[in-house]
Amino acid sequence: MGLMRHVVCAMSGGVDSSVAALLLKRRGYNVTGVFMKNWDSLDESGVCSTERDCEDAYRVCQILDIPFHQVSYVKEYWHDVFSQLLKEYEKGRTPNPDILCNKHIKFNHFHKYAMHTLGAQAMATGHYARSSQEDEEVFQQAHASPPATLFRDRFEIRNTVKLCKGADLVKDQTFFLSQISQDALRQTLFPLAGLTKEFVKKMAAEAGFHHVLKKKEYLEPNPGNFVSIEDGTVKGTHKGWFTLTLGQRARIGGQKDAWFVVDKDIVTGDVFVAPTTNHPALFRDTARTERFHWIAGDPPAELVRTQMMECQFRFIHQMPLVPCAVTLNMDGSVWISLSRPVRALTPGQFAVLYKGDDCLGSGKIIQLGPSEHTLQKGRERLVASQNQKDEPTPEPAS
Repeated sequence: MGLMRHVVCAMSGGVDSSVAALLLKRRGYNVTGVFMKNWDSLDESGVCSTERDCEDAYRVCQILDIPFHQVSYVKEYWHDVFSQLLKEYEKGRTPNPDILCNKHIKFNHFHKYAMHTLGAQAMATGHYARSSQEDEEVFQQAHASPPATLFRDRFEIRNTVKLCKGADLVKDQTFFLSQISQDALRQTLFPLAGLTKEFVKKMAAEAGFHHVLKKKEYLEPNPGNFVSIEDGTVKGTHKGWFTLTLGQRARIGGQKDAWFVVDKDIVTGDVFVAPTTNHPALFRDTARTERFHWIAGDPPAELVRTQMMECQFRFIHQMPLVPCAVTLNMDGSVWISLSRPVRALTPGQFAVLYKGDDCLGSGKIIQLGPSEHTLQKGRERLVASQNQKDEPTPEPAS
């Protein structure tokens, strides 16, 4: 029975995907390992790191005695991921290449290659994540006939597959999978779902996988000034704001105290800095995303019904989840109101939402609410103007 199940496993040459292939083989599946080439790069010694990774993946497939293929997505990666990163940097945003690569390459081009070209019944990856389906349900998807029409019937009985956190909550990678399609999720196995990273390393060592675990030079420099957010004075100059992210320490020549990036003006090239790492200018509690990608395909019923839903938020992998209230806009974007202000909320990063163990999906942050510093200044101005009004007007001299 197991040998009838053909699974294509994405192999990176790293420990996680190698152990994923090992586990699939042990379950009795007919496994094919495929290495994806997304990038042409040389390391410091002039060796192509992609070639080295490919060699490592090939060696694992030899040890496991499974077929090995390699496929190139350099062109697709450039078009769908890298050019998007450049556009985001040029807008002063900080994008996430891993989320984009999973969305456009691994769970799109590679998924289609695995299912249609290699004729697999499922694909597998070495991500620390879990889906709400058992293996057998994944294989049944391969036999389900696709909808005859372009848009599936809204009343079609089709259980939504959920993307859930893996057992290793520290290593959990649902954050990076938060933009993948429901169709790709339906046909994906996550063999590492119930394992910790430590256990995976131990398995790799026992299996004899002795491998390696695993630049923004494409943008024109855009120099400008470092400007104090507090009094508007120029503190120094920088070579280009796209290399600077919110919250990071700004290296300003001649300044003995540390300054931190709190905002950017992409028109003037000014980068605003503050004198403390936890300055109020770094903290915000609201953000708006572009059209939100729901793992289930549609927004949760509760959100559609009431236009508001309570859940949890993060915009950095492994940051503690923050309770939030989400408002759905007519264009499919969402406003996220956090229960407390968070540091260095950054346009271009992805807002990823969770409900319990379920990853609901994500949307790119395109707008931020005012910072605590701005709100503070506003309150001070309001108080000052109120005090002026309350001052008694002097009596005219007789």
